[in-house]
Amino acid sequence: MNATDTRPTPSLALLAVLDGAVDLHVHSGPSPFPRRLNHVEASYDAASINLRALLIKSHHHNTVMDLLAMKDLLKDAPTPVYGGVALNSEVGGVNPSAVAVTIQMGGRAIWGPTVSAARHIEAHSHDDGFPTLSDDLEEREESIFDESGGVSAETVRVTQLVAEADIMLTGGHLDVESQKALFATARDSGVRRLLLHHPDFIVGASEGDVEELLAYGAYVEHEMSMYHPGVAAPGWPISRLVEWIEKIGPDRTVIDSDLGQRDNPYPVDGYIYVIQQLLDHGVKEKDIRQMICHNTAFLLGLEDSPEAS
Repeated sequence: MNATDTRPTPSLALLAVLDGAVDLHVHSGPSPFPRRLNHVEASYDAASINLRALLIKSHHHNTVMDLLAMKDLLKDAPTPVYGGVALNSEVGGVNPSAVAVTIQMGGRAIWGPTVSAARHIEAHSHDDGFPTLSDDLEEREESIFDESGGVSAETVRVTQLVAEADIMLTGGHLDVESQKALFATARDSGVRRLLLHHPDFIVGASEGDVEELLAYGAYVEHEMSMYHPGVAAPGWPISRLVEWIEKIGPDRTVIDSDLGQRDNPYPVDGYIYVIQQLLDHGVKEKDIRQMICHNTAFLLGLEDSPEAS
């Protein structure tokens, strides 16, 4: 079935708000986890609402390799697609070599440990549906700290490489204290594009923690998947997202899909549903575009000013 067969038709007003949005959190395939669409299909589907660009995230491998292998299929694709690498055990954890290769190949993002982070493993140890460490994949726990408890030399070098390339670094699914140490190191290294994922999911950051992470220059990401009725969990009400926007402000908030998984809606469905809900709850069009177009473009290195309107 085509993605648009069961998709509600967005209004012209909604399409105007969505025009030029950048999705920094797409889970298309290939991937060891089952996906609903591949990277080429994701590009074409994104074009249906005129998204400006996509960033493909995998927990397990450098997605730039996928995109280069699909170059012939993507050359006429309507929405540009970018990749990066997550620093999980499959790439050697916090591994400067994996980062250097990704950057050399054109990567735009380095994600801190996600499925290999101790906080992720702890949060998903109760069979809640999110895949955890897999014996089949030989995964192991990864940390940004060395044996003495200080930030590792490898972590410092990763932040230096990210700063030199002027690309995005995220805290992945690390615990709050690890993210504070990572972001402080990144700031000292000169990283300009920092992102905190879902502070209230897995990470468990308090409002005070978020304020401290913002002080390092970070943006805060919230995911449409957590507010879409087609996703089983966590199934939060849109009012929760509105409250976060009011607390942090649109200038430092990012809203992305975090969709593409086999049993979840398409990323575009996330935009159509969640952004319409935000409009219905009184969030201003200007503020929405700041969060989905301008902040995201800056983080991906597309040269939009974070204060653009």
